[in-house]
Amino acid sequence: MKKLLLTLLAVAGFGVANAQQYALFGTKTMFDAFENPSQKSFTLDSSRKFSSNFFLPYFGTNAINKGSSKFTIRRLTQEGTWDTEGLPLGTGEVNHFFENSNIYVAAFRLFKSYKYQKEMGFAWQIRSDAHIDYTNETLAIFDSYERFTPGREYTGIFDTKGYQQTYHQFSFTYRENWNKRLAFGLKASLLSGMAYNKLDVKDSYLYIDPEASAMLIGLRGTYSANFSDFNEVDKKTFFPNFKNPGLSLGFGTNYTTKKGLFLMANIKDLGFIWWRSNTHRNTVDQSKVIENLENNQSNTNQEIEDIFLLSEQSKKFLAPTNAKIDVFVSKRYGFYKPALAVSKNLFYKGGDIAFVNTFIANDFSASVTPLYNLNQVFMVGIQAKYQTPNFELFLGSDNLIATSFQTLGTIRNDATVGSGPNGASFYMGVGIKFGNVVNHPQFSDVIPGINDNEGGSFFKSLFSIFKRR
Repeated sequence: MKKLLLTLLAVAGFGVANAQQYALFGTKTMFDAFENPSQKSFTLDSSRKFSSNFFLPYFGTNAINKGSSKFTIRRLTQEGTWDTEGLPLGTGEVNHFFENSNIYVAAFRLFKSYKYQKEMGFAWQIRSDAHIDYTNETLAIFDSYERFTPGREYTGIFDTKGYQQTYHQFSFTYRENWNKRLAFGLKASLLSGMAYNKLDVKDSYLYIDPEASAMLIGLRGTYSANFSDFNEVDKKTFFPNFKNPGLSLGFGTNYTTKKGLFLMANIKDLGFIWWRSNTHRNTVDQSKVIENLENNQSNTNQEIEDIFLLSEQSKKFLAPTNAKIDVFVSKRYGFYKPALAVSKNLFYKGGDIAFVNTFIANDFSASVTPLYNLNQVFMVGIQAKYQTPNFELFLGSDNLIATSFQTLGTIRNDATVGSGPNGASFYMGVGIKFGNVVNHPQFSDVIPGINDNEGGSFFKSLFSIFKRR
């Protein structure tokens, strides 16, 4: 339990929150086209036929830790010191940690057809999501039992709930125009699970004997994972092997009105992973006496962890991916383009409401994005982007203030730098188009899909099935 908590929380300090880089929505970048599958990324008479990141950086990562544990976590991530002294106990407060990352290892798109503006894409992503609700006492017990008053009975102080899931995603995207204003797109993915942890402590108890160097601890709950100890994680863990297979689907559409109002909606990453390789689910309802507490904290920690680990039972299970539903609206007024994005998780807590303000000057743009996370966190993001029909470069942060504090505090090795929820956010990407230029029919002798009579429109064929019925 300690290793799950500390690993998830340490990630927050090093930049690995729920934001989705909303300033990239509606930009016709590769990221926009892969994340919002109805979006196109090629411009007729200007763009070349193929695009790729050529294994160059193309990723986004975010984390937030909220609650009274913020200074303890700040000391851990900015100074490298694990010390819960000063952490308030007995208040009943619950801290919240959220993390997500989305790394495009390789991405490739092609302009398939002039007719219907068909585009196809292939991508290899590594994704991670985490959400954990934990108490201050859960952190303190793994630092020093002396933080607790001997002779006092504590109940419910270790009640903790959270999960972490990391996996490979191999996706295929396809989009086409229905007409000049309406477009549809889909994203189908094959998943390969890397790491999974889920902890749910429903009831807990602690009593420290004032006359003996011993404690009585009771825990009731479950723990599911695909490894028993973090020492089992090695290089092979990070390569796709499909021992924990999964599938996900996404669907999107966008519409542009006659007055230039752009509307987009998506259902993203609706799927599951079948965790079946070396997986176990531990159910515990146990009280345990731990002796010889003095100057023996490492043994105490191991004894607590063993309550879960020694009750291990092999079990396969399904886990849903962090599916979302998004709605996005924007309209350009000269050099200024405002946009509103609303996103809600379907199976897990969280969502976002973002107001994107983009200022455009030729091929350059800058965005400022105030964002309210539905886990009651307010953030301000910034982004800089340079984009031509055949090249894109962007970088930004969805949480500028926390990221600035985190970076400065780490450089100074000083935990007193920063206030408010701690965490970090950063994203960037480089995309390059190559090949022949995709032209209108009147400007080229060779136009992909100009005689596209055999395939026709995929979505018109699909929707015609319902008309027949």
